[in-house]
Amino acid sequence: MNKPKAHVAESKKRQLEEIKKLCSQYPVIALIDMENMPSPQLQKLRNTLRNSIIIRMYKGRVLKIALEQLKGKLNGAEELQEKVCGMPALMFTQENPFKLYKLLMKNKSSAAAKPGQKAPKAITLSPGPTPFAPGPKIGELGQLGIKTEIKEGKVCIKEEKLLIKEGEAFNAKIAGLLQSLGIEPMEIGLNLTFALENGIIFGKNVLTVDEQQYLNNVRLIASETMNLAIYIGYATKETAPLLVKKAARDSLALADSLNIITDETASKLLKKAEIQALHLKSKLNIPEEKEESEGTVGGLN
Repeated sequence: MNKPKAHVAESKKRQLEEIKKLCSQYPVIALIDMENMPSPQLQKLRNTLRNSIIIRMYKGRVLKIALEQLKGKLNGAEELQEKVCGMPALMFTQENPFKLYKLLMKNKSSAAAKPGQKAPKAITLSPGPTPFAPGPKIGELGQLGIKTEIKEGKVCIKEEKLLIKEGEAFNAKIAGLLQSLGIEPMEIGLNLTFALENGIIFGKNVLTVDEQQYLNNVRLIASETMNLAIYIGYATKETAPLLVKKAARDSLALADSLNIITDETASKLLKKAEIQALHLKSKLNIPEEKEESEGTVGGLN
């Protein structure tokens, strides 16, 4: 007896077809984690990015099924399927993954931490004044291991204090303290986790590029390449003028060391000979020649 096929809702069928269609139309497909993304901010971002990016939210199971059906048709579909987690969404664009990541980072905004959220980075409180007046706040800070003192009517932090480590969850006390200090450690925006282009999966750690550091590395490599080419005498359009100058300097140094007289070395060799003669004269105690005085005859005035 044949097992009856599971019923698939028409809405899910339409979503599957939409995913496959968009994947065939756009060269870059990005996987987005929508967790902790408030609806108003999402709508604002959609309006900002609508001319260059399409965002579609799907249930994880529907997305995995669509990517399963795309195996063999979309290079990297299997790898992307394995990355689906959290509250996923797909982003479709013509932009390359690096420009896309930079664009999304540019459109992020800061927000206060809420209990249960994980710290995106370690947070350390530095010594100095706080906006708090002396009172119950001293006890609250003490419970968090923060040493304080009173200066000019304000509570001051005495020593640097690591409040929370990266990846740790905020509790109510820490979240409340940060909010009262005006510290907003969270970032609201689209969290790109992976991007697919030409069958290659790009993770966040690859897409996070320090442009200035990248340019500095390119300059360093160019400089080291030029130095190596000069050292081994490799002639190119860029190195030829430098190699000619180097050859001229080396030949001049060689002629100088072998006392070969040329238009360039003659004056230097004469000066060198003069110095050697004076040194030899001093060593042999040869007296200076005195000129006869004018107006003397036979040594008599």
